[in-house]
Amino acid sequence: MQDQHLKDFLKEFNISDSQIQELYKRFTLEIRKGLSKATQKQADTKCFMTYVQDLPSGDEKGDFLALDLGGTNFRVLRVSLKGHHEAEIDFKVYAVPKEIMTGLGTQLFDHIANCLAEFVNEYSLGDQHLPLGFTFSFPCIQLGLTKGLLVRWTKGFQCAGVENEDVVSLLKEAIARRGDLVIEVMAILNDATGTLMSCAHRNPECRIGVIIGTGCNACYVERVENADLLEPEHKVDKTHILVNTEWGAFGESGQLEFVRTDYDRKVDKSSLNADTQLFEKMISGMYLGELVRLVLHDAIQANLIFVRSSDKKKFTNALAERVGCFETRFISEIENDSFPDFQQTRIILKEIFGLERASVEDCQKLRYICECISKRAAKLVAVGLSGLINKIGEPHVVVGVDGTVYRCHPHFDKYMRDAMRKLVSPKITFDLMLSEDGSGRGAALVAAVASKN
Repeated sequence: MQDQHLKDFLKEFNISDSQIQELYKRFTLEIRKGLSKATQKQADTKCFMTYVQDLPSGDEKGDFLALDLGGTNFRVLRVSLKGHHEAEIDFKVYAVPKEIMTGLGTQLFDHIANCLAEFVNEYSLGDQHLPLGFTFSFPCIQLGLTKGLLVRWTKGFQCAGVENEDVVSLLKEAIARRGDLVIEVMAILNDATGTLMSCAHRNPECRIGVIIGTGCNACYVERVENADLLEPEHKVDKTHILVNTEWGAFGESGQLEFVRTDYDRKVDKSSLNADTQLFEKMISGMYLGELVRLVLHDAIQANLIFVRSSDKKKFTNALAERVGCFETRFISEIENDSFPDFQQTRIILKEIFGLERASVEDCQKLRYICECISKRAAKLVAVGLSGLINKIGEPHVVVGVDGTVYRCHPHFDKYMRDAMRKLVSPKITFDLMLSEDGSGRGAALVAAVASKN
């Protein structure tokens, strides 16, 4: 792709090495602020204590339930831990309807309890006592392993009466309202913590869990002497604590302004949670497709792409009028397409936007737009992961990774590694490990460890 005009148009998405280094400095400073009692209130990355202080040994045994809520679908799982780092998992996916996502909190938790009851009945689990781990992937202040106050909704949720409330209590109350379930909630955690626990179950060198999906967040293993916010009684006989960084909020105090674009600002202002989660909005699957839609619309208007297409006006109107029409999955499909056929790209352009004929050159340009936006996202994740790896400071650190953006994008792993090699200390080796089964196994493992303790 040799079009210099398009490259110039997109240059603000191409973050330079010097900008990456500056972002790294700002991010690591934020993490230090988040860990300190004196500065946590001013920090964007709150570094919440998870109260999970034991990584799995791999020898855990027993049957556990897990709930995994973090987007428009949620899962109920039965996890049978077999010892020897093995687990068998049965699960079912349930939808969260739009009206419930933005309705009353009681409706949301009643819906979850109803689905949980359906699962228990379907798998004939009613006569068993099954401890439950609750993965709740929204920013929470944890006051213990079974108490978490929702700080704010993200990812399109806006349920009334839940913010600043204990979500475990709300779940227990919904279960009690049914009157036919006997379930003990053993722990609340987020999906990044679940991913870390799940990957540590298979690889004891895993020290970080990161989600790159609908949202973006990371959890890591910290030494208790650095955990200023941890009460003294939790430091007795324990050396480590899992810290939920909530790094999606990085940049809310202005640290990202020198790399944000007007497109990022438009995406933010049109979101349900404007002026928050600014780092996440440059990375996650909920927003990447929308960034491409806005950029592509302006590139067409500037006669940089689809210049000779007879359907250009119809395409431009579709992009202008249909917010969210360019789905993030299209980015992965386009970047995975083969040159010069671009078969999948042509299908997307025809079936979604009614563009009958697209030249090879136009398909190349569209792929370049997608590449610029996904590469920037991967570099930003690399900044955060490198900061955490260097902070952990062990000779070899494994990062457990989950989320649809990472799983589905053909080059995201490579983009991340390329940037991380420039930031991670040469004294440390690292590896990225795909989480096999999401955060469900992790929730069960936290419940298992809590039950054992």
